[in-house]
Amino acid sequence: MSRFSAVDVIRAKRDRARLTEEQIDWVVAAYTRGEVADEQMSALAMAILLNGMDAGETARWTQAMINSGERLSLSVDRPTVDKHSTGGVGDKITLPLAPLVAACGAAVPQLSGRGLGHTGGTLDKLESIPGWRAQLSTEQISAQLSSVGAVICAATEGLAPADRKLYALRDVTGTVEAIPLIASSIMSKKIAEGADALVLDVKVGSGAFMKNLTDATALAHALVGIGDEHGVRTSALLTDMSVPLGNAVGNAVEVAESVAVLQGGGPADVVDLTVALATEMLALAGLSDVDPAKVLASGQAYEVWCRMISAQGGDPEAALPTAGHVHVVEAPEDGVLVELDAYAVGVAAWRLGAGRARKEDPVQHGAGVLCLAKPGERVSKGQPLLELHTDTPEAVPSAVEALAGGVTVAESSTARGPLLIDTLRGTAS
Repeated sequence: MSRFSAVDVIRAKRDRARLTEEQIDWVVAAYTRGEVADEQMSALAMAILLNGMDAGETARWTQAMINSGERLSLSVDRPTVDKHSTGGVGDKITLPLAPLVAACGAAVPQLSGRGLGHTGGTLDKLESIPGWRAQLSTEQISAQLSSVGAVICAATEGLAPADRKLYALRDVTGTVEAIPLIASSIMSKKIAEGADALVLDVKVGSGAFMKNLTDATALAHALVGIGDEHGVRTSALLTDMSVPLGNAVGNAVEVAESVAVLQGGGPADVVDLTVALATEMLALAGLSDVDPAKVLASGQAYEVWCRMISAQGGDPEAALPTAGHVHVVEAPEDGVLVELDAYAVGVAAWRLGAGRARKEDPVQHGAGVLCLAKPGERVSKGQPLLELHTDTPEAVPSAVEALAGGVTVAESSTARGPLLIDTLRGTAS
């Protein structure tokens, strides 16, 4: 019989006590085995949300979640470095970034997820490429890293199963916002994945999970602190998500924009953030002498992209899906586009079919929003501002409704803040 009980652990955190390492190890393992009930873990998650965890507790909670499953052993002959984004609107950066960093000499094991709600999922985007598959075995991941240098795929089933259970529970119990649980969820999977170094893109703004800089900075510190505790070289870039990244929001439309970046074009903000993250990743991998901007311009990253897509069954030359219906949103008057709210655009894309309300829902690969103007640009009355793409025209009115108040034209505008707000680096870096 265990010397611990779930009720005692819940009471401890309810009363603002610091959980011991033994309590944390036990409750995470027991919950994974089904010995701690969902309602008990829900109560503990709420107590953590309300009363927090210190850095030591959060690091131990992360370790317990790692210990609930397997750890990948990546046998490659170059430094491994990964990137994780906390999620945003039009955030397709992983797609050009992984092949770019691989073209610069590192290996990038990018285990990614699917979208839920207004934020898109990397796997959903890539699955718009005919034939591409997300599920790979550990052996296939290692082989592709050795031969191509980059892999973007779904996490294996054995990776941090405690997190999979707890993530689903937090989603339905109002405890998603607990920073220690967010940080340990992200880092348990990334550390179990086995990369030597990790760069985090912590989004802040209306289209991000963290709406204000204070919360985003707290999350960044928690993430970097866990990396330090586990000996993983870790950096966090705080980046703006008040406006969609790039011009495309959806699945196939974001793939097309990513390919444009890899071929030397694409929107400036996508290129800038891709290069900034690549620079940080290469620094952590010990490859600071390589200039990712030059490698991107050379076309080498696009060659790696084609090999990466082909290795996972996809056809990089195939035509991408397109939506059957396009609705144009026009400028209501002459002036300057002063606001293009990321959250509003993300919800519109979701309602058009680009996202899902439940994890089991399908997505429309051709659905999404194309932003034909960005804040600061002068527009004329009747000028197309947005294109809404969907296979379900009946969804257009609700998508237009989502945009109400999020697209504003006025006589003049103030300058936007920087895309890259701050950088935090861990002591292990």
